[in-house]
Amino acid sequence: MLQMESTTSWILLCLHAVIVKCNPGPLLDVDIDRYDIPRVCPREVQNEDFVRYHFNGTFHTDGKKFDSSHDRGLAFISQVGLGRLITGMDRGLQGMCVNERRRITIPPHLAYGTIGTGGVIPPDAVLVFDVLLLDIWNSEDKVQIRTLIKPASCNRTSVASDFIRYHYNGTLLNGKPFDSSHSRNRTYDTYLGQGDLIKGMDEGLLGMCVGERRVIFVPPFLAYGEKGSGTLIPPQATLVFEVLMVDLFNPKDGLMVEVKEAPAACTRRTVIGDYIRYHYNGTFQDGSAFDSSYQRNSTYNTYIGKGYVISGMDKALQGLCMGEKRRVTVPPHMAYGENGVGDLIPSSAVLVFDIHVIDFHNPNDLVDIKVTHKPQECSVTSEADDMIQYRYNCSLMDGTLLYSSDHYDSAPITTLGANKVIPGLDKGLQGMCVGEKREAIVPPHWGHGEDGARGVPSSAVLFFQLELLDLKKGVPDGYMFVWLGDGPDPLFPAMDLNGDKEVPLEEFSDFIMLQVKEGKGRLRPGIDADGIINDMFKNQDRNKDGKIVSDELKLKEDEDPDSARRDEL
Repeated sequence: MLQMESTTSWILLCLHAVIVKCNPGPLLDVDIDRYDIPRVCPREVQNEDFVRYHFNGTFHTDGKKFDSSHDRGLAFISQVGLGRLITGMDRGLQGMCVNERRRITIPPHLAYGTIGTGGVIPPDAVLVFDVLLLDIWNSEDKVQIRTLIKPASCNRTSVASDFIRYHYNGTLLNGKPFDSSHSRNRTYDTYLGQGDLIKGMDEGLLGMCVGERRVIFVPPFLAYGEKGSGTLIPPQATLVFEVLMVDLFNPKDGLMVEVKEAPAACTRRTVIGDYIRYHYNGTFQDGSAFDSSYQRNSTYNTYIGKGYVISGMDKALQGLCMGEKRRVTVPPHMAYGENGVGDLIPSSAVLVFDIHVIDFHNPNDLVDIKVTHKPQECSVTSEADDMIQYRYNCSLMDGTLLYSSDHYDSAPITTLGANKVIPGLDKGLQGMCVGEKREAIVPPHWGHGEDGARGVPSSAVLFFQLELLDLKKGVPDGYMFVWLGDGPDPLFPAMDLNGDKEVPLEEFSDFIMLQVKEGKGRLRPGIDADGIINDMFKNQDRNKDGKIVSDELKLKEDEDPDSARRDEL
Protein backbone atom coordinates (compact mmCIF):
# COMPACT_ATOMS: atom_id res chain seq x y z
CA MET A 1 0.00 0.00 0.00
CA LEU A 2 2.77 2.33 1.00
CA GLN A 3 4.54 1.38 -2.17
CA MET A 4 1.47 2.24 -4.24
CA GLU A 5 1.11 5.68 -2.64
CA SER A 6 4.76 6.37 -3.33
CA THR A 7 4.28 5.45 -7.00
CA THR A 8 1.24 7.71 -7.33
CA SER A 9 3.09 10.64 -5.82
CA TRP A 10 5.89 10.18 -8.32
CA ILE A 11 3.45 10.22 -11.21
CA LEU A 12 1.85 13.41 -9.93
CA LEU A 13 5.22 15.02 -9.57
CA CYS A 14 6.12 14.04 -13.10
CA LEU A 15 2.86 15.48 -14.40
CA HIS A 16 3.52 18.66 -12.48
CA ALA A 17 6.97 18.84 -13.97
CA VAL A 18 5.58 18.38 -17.50
CA ILE A 19 2.96 21.06 -16.94
CA VAL A 20 5.49 23.53 -15.70
CA LYS A 21 7.75 22.79 -18.64
CA CYS A 22 4.88 23.46 -21.21
CA ASN A 23 4.02 26.94 -19.90
CA PRO A 24 4.77 29.64 -22.55
CA GLY A 25 8.18 31.11 -22.40
CA PRO A 26 9.82 33.82 -24.54
CA LEU A 27 8.62 33.75 -28.22
CA LEU A 28 11.43 32.37 -30.32
CA ASP A 29 10.01 32.86 -33.88
CA VAL A 30 7.23 34.59 -35.76
CA ASP A 31 3.79 33.27 -34.94
CA ILE A 32 1.33 33.39 -37.86
CA ASP A 33 -2.41 33.07 -37.52
CA ARG A 34 -4.01 32.79 -41.03
CA TYR A 35 -7.53 33.51 -39.87
CA ASP A 36 -9.04 34.52 -43.25
CA ILE A 37 -7.78 32.74 -46.37
CA PRO A 38 -9.36 33.33 -49.82
CA ARG A 39 -10.67 30.26 -51.61
CA VAL A 40 -8.61 31.07 -54.72
CA CYS A 41 -4.97 32.01 -54.47
CA PRO A 42 -3.26 32.17 -57.86
CA ARG A 43 -0.08 33.62 -56.40
CA GLU A 44 1.72 33.71 -53.03
CA VAL A 45 4.25 36.20 -51.74
CA GLN A 46 7.86 35.19 -52.33
CA ASN A 47 11.24 36.81 -51.75
CA GLU A 48 11.84 39.94 -53.84
CA ASP A 49 8.12 40.42 -54.48
CA PHE A 50 6.66 43.84 -53.93
CA VAL A 51 3.62 43.98 -51.69
CA ARG A 52 0.95 46.50 -50.84
CA TYR A 53 -0.96 45.87 -47.64
CA HIS A 54 -2.96 47.41 -44.84
CA PHE A 55 -2.15 46.71 -41.20
CA ASN A 56 -2.95 47.52 -37.63
CA GLY A 57 0.03 47.25 -35.25
CA THR A 58 -0.54 46.57 -31.53
CA PHE A 59 1.53 45.50 -28.53
CA HIS A 60 1.18 41.95 -27.46
CA THR A 61 1.12 42.77 -23.78
CA ASP A 62 -1.85 45.14 -23.62
CA GLY A 63 -3.24 45.31 -27.19
CA LYS A 64 -2.52 49.00 -27.42
CA LYS A 65 -2.23 50.24 -31.00
CA PHE A 66 1.04 51.86 -32.00
CA ASP A 67 0.52 52.24 -35.79
CA SER A 68 -2.10 51.73 -38.50
CA SER A 69 -2.11 52.19 -42.29
CA HIS A 70 -5.90 52.31 -42.09
CA ASP A 71 -5.69 55.43 -39.93
CA ARG A 72 -3.44 57.09 -42.52
CA GLY A 73 -5.70 56.00 -45.35
CA LEU A 74 -2.70 54.80 -47.34
CA ALA A 75 -1.58 51.19 -47.75
CA PHE A 76 2.00 50.25 -46.97
CA ILE A 77 4.24 49.34 -49.90
CA SER A 78 7.55 47.47 -49.68
CA GLN A 79 9.66 44.64 -51.05
CA VAL A 80 9.85 41.34 -49.24
CA GLY A 81 13.03 39.45 -48.31
CA LEU A 82 15.62 42.13 -48.93
CA GLY A 83 15.79 43.60 -45.42
CA ARG A 84 13.54 46.55 -46.12
CA LEU A 85 11.14 45.32 -43.47
CA ILE A 86 11.81 44.09 -39.95
CA THR A 87 12.83 40.46 -40.11
CA GLY A 88 9.60 39.28 -38.54
CA MET A 89 7.48 40.95 -41.22
CA ASP A 90 9.76 39.64 -43.98
CA ARG A 91 9.04 36.17 -42.65
CA GLY A 92 5.41 36.77 -41.74
CA LEU A 93 4.39 37.93 -45.24
CA GLN A 94 5.88 34.92 -47.00
CA GLY A 95 3.30 32.72 -48.77
CA MET A 96 0.51 35.23 -48.27
CA CYS A 97 -2.34 35.57 -50.84
CA VAL A 98 -4.12 38.72 -51.98
CA ASN A 99 -7.16 39.32 -49.74
CA GLU A 100 -5.71 37.07 -47.07
CA ARG A 101 -5.82 38.30 -43.49
CA ARG A 102 -3.10 37.30 -41.03
CA ARG A 103 -2.23 38.02 -37.49
CA ILE A 104 1.55 38.07 -37.28
CA THR A 105 3.11 38.05 -33.81
CA ILE A 106 6.80 39.02 -33.83
CA PRO A 107 9.23 38.57 -30.94
CA PRO A 108 11.55 41.48 -30.09
CA HIS A 109 14.69 39.97 -31.60
CA LEU A 110 12.87 39.80 -34.98
CA ALA A 111 11.42 43.28 -34.52
CA TYR A 112 13.10 46.24 -32.81
CA GLY A 113 15.02 44.26 -30.19
CA THR A 114 16.27 45.63 -26.90
CA ILE A 115 16.43 49.17 -28.19
CA GLY A 116 12.95 49.80 -29.59
CA THR A 117 12.45 52.66 -32.00
CA GLY A 118 11.51 56.30 -32.09
CA GLY A 119 9.92 56.41 -28.69
CA VAL A 120 7.01 54.48 -30.14
CA ILE A 121 8.20 50.89 -29.75
CA PRO A 122 9.73 50.22 -26.31
CA PRO A 123 12.63 47.80 -25.81
CA ASP A 124 11.87 44.08 -25.89
CA ALA A 125 8.35 44.65 -27.26
CA VAL A 126 6.42 41.77 -28.78
CA LEU A 127 4.52 43.21 -31.76
CA VAL A 128 1.27 42.04 -33.31
CA PHE A 129 0.41 43.01 -36.89
CA ASP A 130 -3.07 42.43 -38.27
CA VAL A 131 -2.38 42.39 -42.04
CA LEU A 132 -4.64 42.49 -45.14
CA LEU A 133 -2.70 41.88 -48.35
CA LEU A 134 -3.91 44.02 -51.24
CA ASP A 135 -1.40 43.46 -54.03
CA ILE A 136 1.64 41.44 -55.16
CA TRP A 137 3.95 42.09 -58.07
CA ASN A 138 7.51 41.55 -59.15
CA SER A 139 9.84 43.59 -61.30
CA GLU A 140 10.02 40.61 -63.67
CA ASP A 141 6.26 40.49 -64.12
CA LYS A 142 4.75 40.81 -67.56
CA VAL A 143 1.22 41.51 -68.75
CA GLN A 144 -0.84 38.38 -68.18
CA ILE A 145 -3.80 37.47 -70.35
CA ARG A 146 -6.54 34.97 -69.60
CA THR A 147 -8.99 34.35 -72.46
CA LEU A 148 -12.58 33.85 -71.33
CA ILE A 149 -14.45 33.67 -74.64
CA LYS A 150 -13.15 33.59 -78.18
CA PRO A 151 -15.46 33.57 -81.23
CA ALA A 152 -15.50 30.42 -83.35
CA SER A 153 -14.57 32.46 -86.41
CA CYS A 154 -12.17 35.38 -86.35
CA ASN A 155 -11.24 36.92 -89.68
CA ARG A 156 -8.94 39.45 -88.13
CA THR A 157 -7.26 40.31 -84.81
CA SER A 158 -6.25 43.70 -83.43
CA VAL A 159 -2.84 45.09 -84.30
CA ALA A 160 -0.97 48.28 -83.50
CA SER A 161 -2.41 51.33 -85.33
CA ASP A 162 -5.94 49.86 -85.29
CA PHE A 163 -8.77 51.92 -83.89
CA ILE A 164 -10.67 49.84 -81.37
CA ARG A 165 -13.87 50.11 -79.36
CA TYR A 166 -14.15 47.96 -76.26
CA HIS A 167 -16.02 47.60 -73.01
CA TYR A 168 -14.21 46.92 -69.75
CA ASN A 169 -14.53 46.52 -66.03
CA GLY A 170 -11.45 47.66 -64.16
CA THR A 171 -10.57 46.40 -60.67
CA LEU A 172 -7.57 46.35 -58.42
CA LEU A 173 -5.94 43.00 -57.75
CA ASN A 174 -8.02 42.58 -54.60
CA GLY A 175 -11.22 42.95 -56.65
CA LYS A 176 -12.04 46.52 -55.73
CA PRO A 177 -13.57 48.26 -58.79
CA PHE A 178 -12.17 51.56 -59.95
CA ASP A 179 -13.84 52.09 -63.35
CA SER A 180 -16.25 50.57 -65.87
CA SER A 181 -17.29 51.53 -69.39
CA HIS A 182 -20.50 49.53 -68.85
CA SER A 183 -21.57 51.93 -66.11
CA ARG A 184 -21.27 54.78 -68.61
CA ASN A 185 -23.07 52.70 -71.26
CA ARG A 186 -20.37 53.66 -73.72
CA THR A 187 -17.38 51.87 -75.17
CA TYR A 188 -13.84 53.10 -74.70
CA ASP A 189 -12.59 54.14 -78.13
CA THR A 190 -8.92 54.63 -78.97
CA TYR A 191 -6.02 53.86 -81.26
CA LEU A 192 -4.00 50.84 -80.30
CA GLY A 193 -0.23 50.94 -79.92
CA GLN A 194 -0.01 54.72 -80.25
CA GLY A 195 0.67 55.52 -76.59
CA ASP A 196 -2.88 56.62 -75.88
CA LEU A 197 -3.27 53.85 -73.29
CA ILE A 198 -1.17 52.66 -70.40
CA LYS A 199 1.57 50.36 -71.68
CA GLY A 200 0.03 47.24 -70.23
CA MET A 201 -3.30 47.80 -71.97
CA ASP A 202 -1.59 48.64 -75.26
CA GLU A 203 0.03 45.23 -75.00
CA GLY A 204 -2.91 43.33 -73.53
CA LEU A 205 -5.37 44.38 -76.25
CA LEU A 206 -3.23 43.10 -79.12
CA GLY A 207 -4.39 40.02 -80.98
CA MET A 208 -8.03 40.26 -79.95
CA CYS A 209 -11.00 39.29 -82.13
CA VAL A 210 -14.25 41.19 -82.18
CA GLY A 211 -16.48 39.47 -79.62
CA GLU A 212 -13.54 38.12 -77.63
CA ARG A 213 -13.50 38.44 -73.84
CA ARG A 214 -10.27 38.35 -71.88
CA VAL A 215 -8.88 39.32 -68.50
CA ILE A 216 -5.74 41.43 -68.62
CA PHE A 217 -3.46 41.71 -65.56
CA VAL A 218 -1.25 44.79 -65.69
CA PRO A 219 1.60 45.17 -63.17
CA PRO A 220 1.99 48.63 -61.63
CA PHE A 221 5.08 49.64 -63.61
CA LEU A 222 3.07 49.05 -66.83
CA ALA A 223 0.08 50.92 -65.41
CA TYR A 224 0.15 54.09 -63.29
CA GLY A 225 3.25 53.23 -61.25
CA GLU A 226 4.26 55.15 -58.16
CA LYS A 227 1.84 58.01 -58.72
CA GLY A 228 -1.36 56.04 -59.17
CA SER A 229 -4.31 57.82 -60.74
CA GLY A 230 -6.76 60.01 -58.88
CA THR A 231 -8.33 58.70 -55.74
CA LEU A 232 -9.37 55.31 -57.11
CA ILE A 233 -6.07 53.87 -58.29
CA PRO A 234 -3.46 53.96 -55.52
CA PRO A 235 0.30 54.06 -56.12
CA GLN A 236 1.91 50.81 -57.26
CA ALA A 237 -1.40 49.09 -58.00
CA THR A 238 -1.77 46.04 -60.19
CA LEU A 239 -4.79 46.56 -62.45
CA VAL A 240 -7.17 43.90 -63.70
CA PHE A 241 -9.29 44.59 -66.78
CA GLU A 242 -12.07 42.33 -68.00
CA VAL A 243 -12.37 43.36 -71.63
CA LEU A 244 -14.92 42.75 -74.41
CA MET A 245 -13.73 43.76 -77.87
CA VAL A 246 -16.69 45.39 -79.61
CA ASP A 247 -15.18 46.81 -82.76
CA LEU A 248 -11.91 47.28 -84.59
CA PHE A 249 -10.71 48.69 -87.87
CA ASN A 250 -7.71 50.32 -89.42
CA PRO A 251 -7.76 53.73 -91.10
CA LYS A 252 -6.34 51.99 -94.17
CA ASP A 253 -9.21 49.50 -94.30
CA GLY A 254 -11.42 49.42 -97.34
CA LEU A 255 -14.78 47.85 -97.96
CA MET A 256 -15.06 44.13 -97.21
CA VAL A 257 -17.55 42.18 -99.33
CA GLU A 258 -18.49 38.54 -98.84
CA VAL A 259 -20.87 36.91 -101.32
CA LYS A 260 -23.27 34.72 -99.35
CA GLU A 261 -25.54 33.58 -102.16
CA ALA A 262 -25.33 34.22 -105.89
CA PRO A 263 -27.95 33.35 -108.51
CA ALA A 264 -27.04 30.67 -111.04
CA ALA A 265 -27.63 33.07 -113.91
CA CYS A 266 -26.83 36.77 -113.89
CA THR A 267 -27.38 38.55 -117.19
CA ARG A 268 -26.75 41.98 -115.73
CA ARG A 269 -25.11 43.58 -112.71
CA THR A 270 -25.82 46.90 -111.03
CA VAL A 271 -23.98 50.00 -112.19
CA ILE A 272 -23.90 53.64 -111.16
CA GLY A 273 -27.20 55.30 -112.01
CA ASP A 274 -29.32 52.21 -111.42
CA TYR A 275 -32.21 52.30 -109.00
CA ILE A 276 -32.14 49.39 -106.56
CA ARG A 277 -34.53 47.82 -104.07
CA TYR A 278 -32.97 45.66 -101.39
CA HIS A 279 -33.56 44.26 -97.93
CA TYR A 280 -30.91 44.44 -95.23
CA ASN A 281 -30.04 43.68 -91.64
CA GLY A 282 -27.61 46.17 -90.13
CA THR A 283 -25.41 45.12 -87.22
CA PHE A 284 -22.23 46.16 -85.52
CA GLN A 285 -19.20 43.88 -85.62
CA ASP A 286 -20.19 42.25 -82.33
CA GLY A 287 -23.48 41.18 -83.89
CA SER A 288 -25.78 43.62 -82.09
CA ALA A 289 -28.43 45.02 -84.45
CA PHE A 290 -29.06 48.68 -85.17
CA ASP A 291 -31.51 48.58 -88.10
CA SER A 292 -33.42 46.24 -90.41
CA SER A 293 -35.61 46.78 -93.45
CA TYR A 294 -37.30 43.45 -92.69
CA GLN A 295 -38.69 44.88 -89.44
CA ARG A 296 -40.33 47.66 -91.44
CA ASN A 297 -41.57 45.12 -94.03
CA SER A 298 -40.34 47.47 -96.73
CA THR A 299 -37.27 47.38 -98.97
CA TYR A 300 -34.73 50.17 -98.97
CA ASN A 301 -34.92 51.92 -102.35
CA THR A 302 -32.25 54.23 -103.72
CA TYR A 303 -30.15 55.27 -106.69
CA ILE A 304 -26.65 53.81 -106.83
CA GLY A 305 -23.59 56.04 -106.89
CA LYS A 306 -25.53 59.26 -106.40
CA GLY A 307 -24.59 59.93 -102.78
CA TYR A 308 -27.99 59.06 -101.33
CA VAL A 309 -26.45 56.44 -99.02
CA ILE A 310 -23.15 56.24 -97.10
CA SER A 311 -20.15 56.00 -99.42
CA GLY A 312 -19.42 52.41 -98.39
CA MET A 313 -22.90 51.25 -99.40
CA ASP A 314 -22.80 53.30 -102.59
CA LYS A 315 -19.74 51.29 -103.55
CA ALA A 316 -21.01 47.97 -102.20
CA LEU A 317 -24.22 48.16 -104.23
CA GLN A 318 -22.32 48.12 -107.51
CA GLY A 319 -21.79 44.88 -109.39
CA LEU A 320 -24.72 43.00 -107.83
CA CYS A 321 -27.10 40.54 -109.45
CA MET A 322 -30.82 40.32 -108.82
CA GLY A 323 -31.38 37.90 -105.96
CA GLU A 324 -27.79 38.09 -104.74
CA LYS A 325 -27.02 38.08 -101.03
CA ARG A 326 -23.90 39.73 -99.65
CA ARG A 327 -22.35 40.66 -96.35
CA VAL A 328 -20.75 44.08 -96.51
CA THR A 329 -18.44 45.39 -93.78
CA VAL A 330 -18.10 49.16 -93.91
CA PRO A 331 -15.33 50.94 -91.94
CA PRO A 332 -16.33 54.17 -90.16
CA HIS A 333 -14.59 56.47 -92.63
CA MET A 334 -16.91 55.04 -95.30
CA ALA A 335 -19.93 55.16 -93.00
CA TYR A 336 -20.82 57.71 -90.31
CA GLY A 337 -17.28 58.46 -89.11
CA GLU A 338 -16.50 60.00 -85.75
CA ASN A 339 -19.92 61.64 -85.44
CA GLY A 340 -22.05 58.50 -85.58
CA VAL A 341 -25.83 58.95 -85.66
CA GLY A 342 -27.39 60.06 -82.38
CA ASP A 343 -28.08 57.16 -80.06
CA LEU A 344 -28.37 54.74 -82.99
CA ILE A 345 -24.80 54.44 -84.29
CA PRO A 346 -21.83 55.20 -82.03
CA SER A 347 -18.84 57.24 -83.04
CA SER A 348 -16.31 55.39 -85.24
CA ALA A 349 -18.48 52.28 -85.58
CA VAL A 350 -17.84 49.60 -88.18
CA LEU A 351 -21.14 48.62 -89.79
CA VAL A 352 -22.06 45.20 -91.16
CA PHE A 353 -24.90 44.91 -93.67
CA ASP A 354 -26.40 41.61 -94.80
CA ILE A 355 -28.16 42.63 -98.00
CA HIS A 356 -30.53 40.82 -100.36
CA VAL A 357 -31.11 42.42 -103.75
CA ILE A 358 -34.77 42.25 -104.72
CA ASP A 359 -34.52 44.08 -108.03
CA PHE A 360 -32.92 47.00 -109.82
CA HIS A 361 -33.43 48.94 -113.01
CA ASN A 362 -32.16 51.92 -114.91
CA PRO A 363 -34.44 54.84 -115.82
CA ASN A 364 -33.50 54.18 -119.47
CA ASP A 365 -34.46 50.50 -119.38
CA LEU A 366 -36.98 49.18 -121.90
CA VAL A 367 -39.26 46.20 -121.47
CA ASP A 368 -37.14 43.05 -121.76
CA ILE A 369 -38.99 40.36 -123.71
CA LYS A 370 -37.97 36.74 -124.07
CA VAL A 371 -39.97 34.30 -126.23
CA THR A 372 -40.16 30.92 -124.51
CA HIS A 373 -42.48 29.20 -127.01
CA LYS A 374 -43.64 30.09 -130.50
CA PRO A 375 -46.03 28.04 -132.68
CA GLN A 376 -44.80 26.86 -136.07
CA GLU A 377 -47.62 28.74 -137.77
CA CYS A 378 -47.47 32.40 -136.85
CA SER A 379 -48.80 34.56 -139.69
CA VAL A 380 -50.98 36.90 -137.66
CA THR A 381 -49.55 38.76 -134.65
CA SER A 382 -51.04 41.13 -132.12
CA GLU A 383 -50.77 44.89 -132.47
CA ALA A 384 -52.41 48.07 -131.27
CA ASP A 385 -56.21 48.10 -131.47
CA ASP A 386 -56.39 44.31 -131.47
CA MET A 387 -58.60 42.63 -128.93
CA ILE A 388 -56.79 39.78 -127.23
CA GLN A 389 -57.34 37.20 -124.53
CA TYR A 390 -54.26 36.17 -122.60
CA ARG A 391 -53.00 34.25 -119.61
CA TYR A 392 -50.45 35.74 -117.19
CA ASN A 393 -48.55 35.37 -113.94
CA CYS A 394 -47.16 38.55 -112.41
CA SER A 395 -44.34 38.28 -109.84
CA LEU A 396 -41.67 40.36 -108.21
CA MET A 397 -38.13 39.56 -109.26
CA ASP A 398 -37.55 37.54 -106.10
CA GLY A 399 -40.32 35.17 -107.18
CA THR A 400 -43.09 36.57 -104.99
CA LEU A 401 -46.33 36.01 -106.92
CA LEU A 402 -48.53 39.11 -107.03
CA TYR A 403 -51.31 38.24 -109.46
CA SER A 404 -52.32 35.44 -111.82
CA SER A 405 -55.07 35.01 -114.38
CA ASP A 406 -55.42 31.49 -112.99
CA HIS A 407 -57.02 33.02 -109.92
CA TYR A 408 -60.08 34.08 -111.97
CA ASP A 409 -62.85 32.17 -113.73
CA SER A 410 -61.73 33.32 -117.16
CA ALA A 411 -58.63 34.83 -118.69
CA PRO A 412 -58.66 38.63 -119.17
CA ILE A 413 -59.58 40.31 -122.45
CA THR A 414 -58.17 43.67 -123.44
CA THR A 415 -57.65 45.95 -126.40
CA LEU A 416 -54.00 46.66 -127.10
CA GLY A 417 -52.89 50.28 -127.29
CA ALA A 418 -56.01 51.50 -125.50
CA ASN A 419 -54.35 52.19 -122.10
CA LYS A 420 -56.26 49.30 -120.58
CA VAL A 421 -53.14 47.77 -118.98
CA ILE A 422 -49.78 49.13 -117.79
CA PRO A 423 -47.55 50.21 -120.73
CA GLY A 424 -44.98 47.48 -120.12
CA LEU A 425 -47.58 44.72 -120.26
CA ASP A 426 -49.14 46.26 -123.35
CA LYS A 427 -45.69 46.27 -124.94
CA GLY A 428 -45.05 42.68 -123.90
CA LEU A 429 -48.30 41.48 -125.47
CA GLN A 430 -47.72 43.06 -128.87
CA GLY A 431 -46.25 41.05 -131.74
CA MET A 432 -47.52 37.74 -130.35
CA CYS A 433 -49.32 35.03 -132.23
CA VAL A 434 -51.95 32.80 -130.68
CA GLY A 435 -50.29 30.07 -128.61
CA GLU A 436 -47.06 32.01 -128.14
CA LYS A 437 -45.51 32.23 -124.66
CA ARG A 438 -43.24 34.97 -123.37
CA GLU A 439 -41.47 36.31 -120.33
CA ALA A 440 -41.41 40.07 -119.93
CA ILE A 441 -39.43 42.08 -117.40
CA VAL A 442 -41.15 45.41 -116.87
CA PRO A 443 -39.21 48.25 -115.15
CA PRO A 444 -41.30 50.48 -112.87
CA HIS A 445 -41.45 53.42 -115.30
CA TRP A 446 -43.21 51.01 -117.66
CA GLY A 447 -45.23 49.60 -114.76
CA HIS A 448 -46.69 51.18 -111.63
CA GLY A 449 -43.90 53.70 -111.05
CA GLU A 450 -42.80 55.15 -107.73
CA ASP A 451 -46.29 54.98 -106.25
CA GLY A 452 -46.79 51.28 -106.83
CA ALA A 453 -50.31 49.86 -106.78
CA ARG A 454 -52.43 47.66 -104.59
CA GLY A 455 -50.17 44.75 -103.76
CA VAL A 456 -47.32 46.15 -105.88
CA PRO A 457 -44.48 47.87 -103.98
CA SER A 458 -43.15 51.26 -104.92
CA SER A 459 -40.67 51.21 -107.83
CA ALA A 460 -40.97 47.45 -108.26
CA VAL A 461 -39.67 45.66 -111.34
CA LEU A 462 -42.33 43.16 -112.47
CA PHE A 463 -41.86 39.76 -114.08
CA PHE A 464 -44.65 38.55 -116.37
CA GLN A 465 -45.19 35.08 -117.80
CA LEU A 466 -47.54 35.53 -120.78
CA GLU A 467 -49.49 33.30 -123.15
CA LEU A 468 -51.72 34.60 -125.97
CA LEU A 469 -54.96 32.62 -126.06
CA ASP A 470 -57.08 34.47 -128.64
CA LEU A 471 -56.68 37.35 -131.06
CA LYS A 472 -59.26 39.46 -132.84
CA LYS A 473 -57.77 42.03 -135.13
CA GLY A 474 -58.88 45.53 -134.31
CA VAL A 475 -59.46 48.85 -136.00
CA PRO A 476 -57.65 52.12 -135.33
CA ASP A 477 -58.73 54.14 -132.36
CA GLY A 478 -61.76 56.29 -133.22
CA TYR A 479 -63.02 53.92 -135.94
CA MET A 480 -65.96 51.53 -135.81
CA PHE A 481 -65.32 49.90 -139.19
CA VAL A 482 -62.42 49.92 -141.64
CA TRP A 483 -61.86 48.57 -145.10
CA LEU A 484 -59.07 46.03 -145.36
CA GLY A 485 -58.33 47.18 -148.87
CA ASP A 486 -59.89 49.60 -151.27
CA GLY A 487 -63.62 49.87 -150.73
CA PRO A 488 -66.18 49.65 -153.58
CA ASP A 489 -66.09 52.62 -155.91
CA PRO A 490 -68.72 53.83 -156.34
CA LEU A 491 -69.90 52.85 -152.90
CA PHE A 492 -73.66 53.41 -153.00
CA PRO A 493 -74.49 50.90 -155.80
CA ALA A 494 -72.59 48.24 -153.84
CA MET A 495 -74.61 49.04 -150.74
CA ASP A 496 -77.92 48.97 -152.66
CA LEU A 497 -78.13 45.22 -152.73
CA ASN A 498 -81.63 45.08 -154.32
CA GLY A 499 -81.04 48.00 -156.71
CA ASP A 500 -84.02 50.06 -155.57
CA LYS A 501 -81.96 53.25 -155.11
CA GLU A 502 -82.43 53.28 -151.36
CA VAL A 503 -80.76 51.44 -148.45
CA PRO A 504 -82.72 50.87 -145.24
CA LEU A 505 -81.04 49.74 -141.97
CA GLU A 506 -81.56 46.02 -142.62
CA GLU A 507 -79.98 46.23 -146.08
CA PHE A 508 -77.11 48.40 -144.70
CA SER A 509 -76.50 45.81 -141.97
CA ASP A 510 -76.46 42.96 -144.49
CA PHE A 511 -73.92 44.86 -146.61
CA ILE A 512 -71.56 45.54 -143.70
CA MET A 513 -71.72 41.97 -142.38
CA LEU A 514 -71.04 40.69 -145.90
CA GLN A 515 -67.85 42.78 -146.08
CA VAL A 516 -66.74 41.39 -142.71
CA LYS A 517 -67.54 37.81 -143.75
CA GLU A 518 -65.61 38.17 -147.04
CA GLY A 519 -62.64 39.76 -145.22
CA LYS A 520 -63.02 43.07 -147.02
CA GLY A 521 -63.78 45.08 -143.91
CA ARG A 522 -63.55 44.83 -140.11
CA LEU A 523 -65.78 45.98 -137.28
CA ARG A 524 -64.25 47.12 -134.01
CA PRO A 525 -63.90 43.98 -131.87
CA GLY A 526 -65.36 43.69 -128.44
CA ILE A 527 -68.37 45.88 -129.17
CA ASP A 528 -71.86 44.71 -130.14
CA ALA A 529 -71.96 44.57 -133.98
CA ASP A 530 -75.63 45.58 -134.21
CA GLY A 531 -74.95 48.65 -132.10
CA ILE A 532 -71.98 49.69 -134.23
CA ILE A 533 -73.92 49.21 -137.48
CA ASN A 534 -76.90 51.10 -136.10
CA ASP A 535 -74.64 54.06 -135.18
CA MET A 536 -73.02 53.97 -138.62
CA PHE A 537 -76.44 53.96 -140.30
CA LYS A 538 -77.65 56.92 -138.27
CA ASN A 539 -74.54 58.86 -139.25
CA GLN A 540 -75.39 58.33 -142.95
CA ASP A 541 -79.18 58.75 -142.67
CA ARG A 542 -78.95 62.47 -142.68
CA ASN A 543 -82.61 63.31 -142.94
CA LYS A 544 -83.55 60.62 -140.46
CA ASP A 545 -86.14 59.03 -142.74
CA GLY A 546 -84.94 55.50 -142.08
CA LYS A 547 -83.10 55.02 -145.37
CA ILE A 548 -79.94 56.14 -147.12
CA VAL A 549 -80.00 57.40 -150.72
CA SER A 550 -77.08 58.10 -153.04
CA ASP A 551 -77.13 61.89 -152.67
CA GLU A 552 -77.41 61.57 -148.91
CA LEU A 553 -74.31 59.39 -148.73
CA LYS A 554 -72.39 61.75 -150.97
CA LEU A 555 -73.46 64.82 -149.06
CA LYS A 556 -72.38 63.17 -145.78
CA GLU A 557 -68.85 62.60 -147.04
CA ASP A 558 -68.59 66.09 -148.39
CA GLU A 559 -70.01 67.94 -145.40
CA ASP A 560 -68.65 65.98 -142.44
CA PRO A 561 -65.41 64.28 -143.37
CA ASP A 562 -64.53 63.56 -139.71
CA SER A 563 -67.79 61.66 -139.22
CA ALA A 564 -67.23 59.80 -142.45
CA ARG A 565 -63.75 58.81 -141.16
CA ARG A 566 -65.23 57.28 -138.05
CA ASP A 567 -67.05 54.60 -140.03
CA GLU A 568 -64.79 54.66 -143.09
CA LEU A 569 -67.75 54.69 -145.55
